Amino acid sequence: MTEGLNLFADDEAFENLFKDYKEKYGFRKILDGFFFRWNKQEEKWGFFSRLVNHYSGNYTTSSVMEDLKTIVGDKPYFILTSNGEGHFEMSGFEPQRVYELEGNWIELRCSRLCHDKTYPALPIIRKLAEVEKNGLVSSEFLPKCPVCGAAMDLYNAQPPKQEVQMEWEKFCKDFHNKKIVILELGIGWRNQLIKAPLMRMTANEPHATYITINLGEVYIPDNIKDTSYGLDGYLSDHLNKIKQAMVAK
Repeated sequence: MTEGLNLFADDEAFENLFKDYKEKYGFRKILDGFFFRWNKQEEKWGFFSRLVNHYSGNYTTSSVMEDLKTIVGDKPYFILTSNGEGHFEMSGFEPQRVYELEGNWIELRCSRLCHDKTYPALPIIRKLAEVEKNGLVSSEFLPKCPVCGAAMDLYNAQPPKQEVQMEWEKFCKDFHNKKIVILELGIGWRNQLIKAPLMRMTANEPHATYITINLGEVYIPDNIKDTSYGLDGYLSDHLNKIKQAMVAK
C-alpha cells in the first residue's frame, strides 16, 4: 500500500487512472481487470499497458525501498512477495532472491506455454502505452510469441520459477537453526500465501524473530507471540525508524 498500489480499492488512484473503465466495464478495483473476460486482445492490452506502465514503467525507487535496502545491508536475505510490479528488482534487490509467488507484470510468457522462457515486458508495455487510445491499442503492436506466434501474456498468476523456488528452499536449509529475522511488510491475515509460510518458519525455527508491520491489522497467533513483534502503522514510518536505529548503532 505504501508503494501506491491497492488492487482491491475503489480509491482516488483508481478513479484517476481507470475512470473510463469504471464507466464502460463497471470496474470497481484494479483486480477486476485481471479477471475480466476481454473480447479482444486490443482491449486487454489497452488496460494492462496503462496499468503496468503507470506502476512499473514509470517507477523510481521509493524511500520505503531505500530504507529496506539499508536495513538489509550486506546480510543474507530472501524476499517472498505476492506483488507483481517488479519494484524489488527495480530497486536493486537481486532477482534470484525475490520469490514472486504469483508471477509478475514485468515479464511476458507465451499464452499457450509452448516453452518456459520469459521475456522483458516493459519495452513493449511502454510502446503500447504510447499508442493506447480510449482503452484500445492497435493490433499491429500486440505482443506475439516468437516461437509459435500465439498471443503473449504477462507472467502473472503463473507457477513460480523453479530456479527461484529452489534458491528459497536452499536458503531455508542453510539458515536452519540459526538466528534469523522474519520481516513481514503490509500483509493482512487473509494473505495466507505469504503469511502462512512465514509464521510456520517462525514456529519451527528456535532462533527466529518475527516482526510484522501493517496498517490497521496486525495478526500474530498465540504459538509464536513470545518471539514476535507487531507494529501497527505505515511501512514508511516504521522502516525509517528501524533504519535510523540501526544506523545510530
